[in-house]
Amino acid sequence: MEWLSDNAQAISAVTSICTLLVWIFYAQLLYNGYVRQRRPRIIINRGKGNGMEALCLISNMSNEAIYIQHLVAVLHTEQGRHALDVVEYQQESDEDKDTSYRTHQGPLASGDYLHIQSFGNIVNQVKRHWEIDDDILHNRSIQLEIRVIAIYGSEDMPVGASRRFNLDIDAAPNHQLIPASVDTSRLNGRRQRKQVLKWAKEIETHKAQ
Repeated sequence: MEWLSDNAQAISAVTSICTLLVWIFYAQLLYNGYVRQRRPRIIINRGKGNGMEALCLISNMSNEAIYIQHLVAVLHTEQGRHALDVVEYQQESDEDKDTSYRTHQGPLASGDYLHIQSFGNIVNQVKRHWEIDDDILHNRSIQLEIRVIAIYGSEDMPVGASRRFNLDIDAAPNHQLIPASVDTSRLNGRRQRKQVLKWAKEIETHKAQ
């Protein structure tokens, strides 16, 4: 007791420092949880099959709604990279053979999803636009990359997501479309958002030509 009495001030100081460290630790946990909730989360996946007829699904798993600006399909071949914005397209009706204008540009609520045609239709759309020879598509080294460019909340810089799929149109349906990565790449960091903004500018420049 005499030792405690003689060192009361030092013990009190150490206790205060330990208490401060504990509060900083819990504050950091709360902040990290808040940041995770605020971070946009967009998932690109397949639906209704694994072949070229599978639907390309875009899911918004963010805490808030996102506004989709562009949906870019990039066909990576040995001859180069061929990109096309497929957020808007013409859809032909089977009943009357009329073509109707459709767009996926707009808000996507939290927990909601949409599909942007089948992967086969997307590949054909890129092929027609860039006049790609059919023989090139039979090469097994082809990849189809789907990019999402969106606005999240009140943030000025766009956010993005990207995922690649290996294509083999000569394979069996279950092996025609294989994801090249386990998960969708999130492009939320400052440097990554600059890359997403560059993609958006490239699209606008291409449309203006």
